[in-house]
Amino acid sequence: MAAGTARPGECRRGGAAGGRGGTVTGVTWEQVVSVAALLLAVVAVVVGLLVYKRLTAGPSRSPVLPPREVRDQGDRPPSGPAAIVVNPTKLAKPDALRDLLRELSAEAGLPEPLWLETTIADPGQGQARHALEAGASVVIAAGGDGTVRAVASTLAGTGRPMGLLPLGTGNLLARNLDLPMERGTRALLQTALTGTDHPIDLGWIRAERAEPDEPDEEHAFLVAGGVGFDAAMVAGADEQLKARMGWLAYFVAGVRHLHGRRLRLALQVDDQPPVQLKLRSLVFANCGRLPGGMVLLPDAEIDDGWLDVAALDARGGLLGWASLFGKVVMQGVGVRRDLPGQPGSIEFWRGRELTVHWDEPEPIQVDGDLIGRAVALQVRVEPGSLVVRTR
Repeated sequence: MAAGTARPGECRRGGAAGGRGGTVTGVTWEQVVSVAALLLAVVAVVVGLLVYKRLTAGPSRSPVLPPREVRDQGDRPPSGPAAIVVNPTKLAKPDALRDLLRELSAEAGLPEPLWLETTIADPGQGQARHALEAGASVVIAAGGDGTVRAVASTLAGTGRPMGLLPLGTGNLLARNLDLPMERGTRALLQTALTGTDHPIDLGWIRAERAEPDEPDEEHAFLVAGGVGFDAAMVAGADEQLKARMGWLAYFVAGVRHLHGRRLRLALQVDDQPPVQLKLRSLVFANCGRLPGGMVLLPDAEIDDGWLDVAALDARGGLLGWASLFGKVVMQGVGVRRDLPGQPGSIEFWRGRELTVHWDEPEPIQVDGDLIGRAVALQVRVEPGSLVVRTR
């Protein structure tokens, strides 16, 4: 195990535990200015470190996933049509996308592709099942992270590959897989049709509802889920702002919750004794990269068969948040330092299953989507159960 990596079930610390004026949407101008100044300072540091890292780096970048083939592709029909599961609310020009998919399918020697649109009642599971029954050689999830989760939950265990056409705000899985998002729709579809297949892990979360008549459904996730500040940030993100600013809208929403209360909970990882925690946010992850290139869990790998868990805390107001945010940013450029007495902290665990309990109902987010409020979670990982098509 690499130095600095938490052993299964063990905890590793990433630091110490732990106005007046007019308002705009519940946030004082002093808070907005303080956070903006903090972000500008951190961005300046990050840019400098990234430039330094680029100048001292080797000539090439290693891929996120190793170039290995799927161990068992099941009954995948290699010459079947491509199927695309589309969230129509994310498309401005659906006819152009349909024509492009036809063109690229013909170039790849594949039959006429299947076009399947999601609905409010069915965000993708039923469409993915239809694609499997029709003999699709690849099922492309075209939409946001919710569409990706829906398609992935249906394809899990089938050996049939999932391609990605990210059209959402976060596009978390696509970013963690280093898909060619900067090269546009054509390159993404070409990757989905003719790329390399890789098995990755799939996470599952079951939320225990506060009300006995609410169903305790199990939800799939590919990147990360959490309770606390991150879920409150997702819940507070304005849809119109997300459309204009993309993932930065989540940070704007986060400003409103900087002075929220800390959460007390009990965490049990595998068969280890439960740990009592007081924190801002608990995050469980299949992989560690966030929008903007930040890395929350540096040791998390999407195909290692483990769940990585991070407990984030900040004390002392903006100073604590600055300390915590600085740690996350520095991790993204490969700098990890544990200094005593800091007001911001990150603690890490690793395991196959985890159980979390707390007292009052709290919102839960999974891959950037809210799945309701709960008082407990059971989270598990299903190693290598999903096949994805990458570069």
